[in-house]
Amino acid sequence: MNSELRTPNSGDSAPASSTKTETTTGTRIRNFLIALVAIALGVALFLGLKTETGSVSLESQAAASTPLEVALSNDKPTLMEFYANWCTTCQAMAKDLGELKQQYATKVNFVMLNVDNSKWLPEILNYRVDGIPHFVFLGTDGQAIAQTIGEQPRSVLEADLEALVANLPLPYTQGSGQISAFEASVLSTTTGQDDPRSHGAQVQQ
Repeated sequence: MNSELRTPNSGDSAPASSTKTETTTGTRIRNFLIALVAIALGVALFLGLKTETGSVSLESQAAASTPLEVALSNDKPTLMEFYANWCTTCQAMAKDLGELKQQYATKVNFVMLNVDNSKWLPEILNYRVDGIPHFVFLGTDGQAIAQTIGEQPRSVLEADLEALVANLPLPYTQGSGQISAFEASVLSTTTGQDDPRSHGAQVQQ
């Protein structure tokens, strides 16, 4: 009688152990998948916030920038920046530029022209903007002194601003950095060297 009782008990223990192992394995797989999804969502959220923060920073700086007509008539030197909210290079420079704008706020006009705004098409063509950010340094008379294109280190921009304020030759306008390509939406009948869109992304002085 005792052996009959032992036989069912020993037979029942094998399926229970197997079920427990399957449950543990399934739980581990599920937890691993949840962790992967959480990591992926975290990365996506971080990148999204980073881009959004850069865009907001550009918009706030543009809203606080000096109007072009004021900059051309107030007898102060000017740094004109052609930019776009979608420009990743512009976003990357936003923090440093924002700090420099505060530092030189009383000495330099900071003008920001959004290349997506057709209002600035004459300026885009005049300064031959085909890559952004595109910076134009203007003297106190509103005339262009030098231009530079692409991402610039803060130290380079600061040195150029110091020279601009002191009315000295700008030391770093021969370099160009990472740019975001840009094409003005305009139909032009000019060809050859007279076409302002025919040149490459070159720094001019």
